[in-house]
Amino acid sequence: MLEPILRDPGVEANARLTGYVGVVLAVLLAAELVTGLRFKQLLPAHAVIGFVLVPPVLLKLASVGYRFARYYTGDARYRAAGPPRLAMRLLGPVIVLLTVVVIGTGIELWLFGYRFGFVWVPVHHFSAYLWFVTMAVHVVNYLRRAPELAAADWRDHLRGAFTRRSLVAGSLILGAALAIAMLPYPTPFIPTGGAD
Repeated sequence: MLEPILRDPGVEANARLTGYVGVVLAVLLAAELVTGLRFKQLLPAHAVIGFVLVPPVLLKLASVGYRFARYYTGDARYRAAGPPRLAMRLLGPVIVLLTVVVIGTGIELWLFGYRFGFVWVPVHHFSAYLWFVTMAVHVVNYLRRAPELAAADWRDHLRGAFTRRSLVAGSLILGAALAIAMLPYPTPFIPTGGAD
């Protein structure tokens, strides 16, 4: 009797969107990590990837937030599907907070440099280190499931597959537009040329 509820199309569609955008984010975040480790040489790439990340991150937060709201407001379909493991439920708010801090301080530094003090650089770096550790735990826990969920739409085309793909693709297009819009913005972190 529980099987049809556990495989509810709405719950499955939400899980697939979360998995799909999760896979995209894993790739972008790996690139962001690499460019962050070679910060001085790869700052422009680090900034571009950071701006591209903003809309997909918002999409992932919306998808997970929707599941959270449906589960905790007592929706029978989401209650039947069950919550994430306890460790992931406890880690979730920490990841959200660190993600907001890392991206927020990154954007603040790009736009304003040191105008509001030098404290934002260590805040960005420290939160990025903490964020990396928490994300590593998160990714390891979903390493197998997220790609399976993302690939499922290419196999059986659960209703809304085109919409889910469009949301993910649209978030990437918006991210690219944001990155392009921010590149000409003057920042103290990239020399503009001229004499030594």
